Amino acid sequence: MGAGAEFEAAAGTAAEDGAPGQEVLEQAAAAFGLLASPTRVQIVWILAAGECDVTGLAEQVGGSLPAVSQHLAKLRLAGLVRSRREGRRQVYLVDDPYLTAVVRLIVGRFAEDGTGAPSASTLAAVEGLARGRIV
Repeated sequence: MGAGAEFEAAAGTAAEDGAPGQEVLEQAAAAFGLLASPTRVQIVWILAAGECDVTGLAEQVGGSLPAVSQHLAKLRLAGLVRSRREGRRQVYLVDDPYLTAVVRLIVGRFAEDGTGAPSASTLAAVEGLARGRIV
C-alpha cells in the first residue's frame, strides 16, 4: 500500500472516529491556502473590524485597486468575505467570528510585544476557541 493510500485509509478511519474527513480537510487547506498571502490576511484583519469598500481597503493595505479587487474576489468566492451594495459602492465584510478569531490568533501569535509573550488579544482568542465561544 502506497503512502497516499495509507493516508486515505487513515483519513477514512479517523473520520469514523469523529475526526474531520478528507473533504473537510481539503476545504480547510484551501481556506488556509487563500490566507497564505499577507495582503489577504491584512484584508481579513481590516474587515474583521468593520465594513470597508475596495478604495478604503486599497488605501489601508497600500495596494492598487485592481490588485485588492482580485484579492477580494478570491476571498469572496471562497466564502471568507461577503459583499453587499450600499448605493453605488460595494462594501465588504467578514461576518464569520471563527475566521476572525483564527486570524487574530495567528497574527497575534507572531506580533512583537518585546517580551516574547502572547498578546492579550491572542490569549483571549485562544481561550475563546478552547471554550467553544468566540471573542
